[in-house]
Amino acid sequence: MAGAVVFPGMGPADFTEVGRFMVGNAVARRLVAQADEVLGYSLVDRFRETEGDYSEYAQVAFLVNSVALAHWAQDALGLRPQYCTGASFGAKSAVAYSGALSFADTVLLTARLARHMEDFFSRELTDLVTHSFVRTPRELLDEVRAELDARGEWNDVSCYVDEDFYMLSLPESSVDWLQQRLRSAGGLSLYTMRPPMHCAAFAPLRAEVERDLFTGLEFADPELPVIADQDGTVIRGAEGMRTLLLDGFTRALCWPEVVASLREQGVDTVHVCGVDSLFGRVKVTRNAFTVVAVDPRLAMRPRRPVLAARAV
Repeated sequence: MAGAVVFPGMGPADFTEVGRFMVGNAVARRLVAQADEVLGYSLVDRFRETEGDYSEYAQVAFLVNSVALAHWAQDALGLRPQYCTGASFGAKSAVAYSGALSFADTVLLTARLARHMEDFFSRELTDLVTHSFVRTPRELLDEVRAELDARGEWNDVSCYVDEDFYMLSLPESSVDWLQQRLRSAGGLSLYTMRPPMHCAAFAPLRAEVERDLFTGLEFADPELPVIADQDGTVIRGAEGMRTLLLDGFTRALCWPEVVASLREQGVDTVHVCGVDSLFGRVKVTRNAFTVVAVDPRLAMRPRRPVLAARAV
């Protein structure tokens, strides 16, 4: 059997949760120093001082920490993955870790993307958000979407997380209706994200990013195969990695397809590298693999044998 690194999607992670790792772990300090040189500012200081779960500095810090944890796991846990994948934002970490794009270029791209997206959604599609919810069978999701269509409310599925866990993009003015509708049928709303993500309606954003940010980037063949988070495709070439990042703007994430693809490759153990409250914990992942959570808490404990890795 084989193993894989999973880089989770980005969620809220304030400085108190990860700051000690960034300044106290040798691998993280090395990557933070590289990021500082590329960005021209102190990432730790900016991350500490700036509010917002998805600020430019929070996004770069999440990337740096996720990649640092994977490299730390190689030394501390003997991690030798045969495959790699990243969910949503985690695709950037997968691109850097696999060597498809240099770490410096990935850091700079992440910062520029954060600025570009903030600008885009301040002038385009300003009323759209992405809402996540669980305890919702596919049949109920289809009913809710049909009712939104009948109301003349645009909507699109951004993420298929598990068999009853979805993220739906829609106008912010429709979120209250959606929450009430889900609650009446036994569903449970979680949170609303701004900016929204992973929708065909964001084709203009994809085009802008390709034109303004991807020109001149040199992608390479990944050093280990990468599983696309949209459909489970196994990517082995440079062009596929470039397309993976661009398609992340316009194609929905389908995590069950990723899990199925990893299983088809013989993967039985995944190391989830990064602060994660979702992809390593949902049922579809736990039922398929032995899951090892590689997070800042684990990395900052005194060095222990491989068997001490925390499984969830």
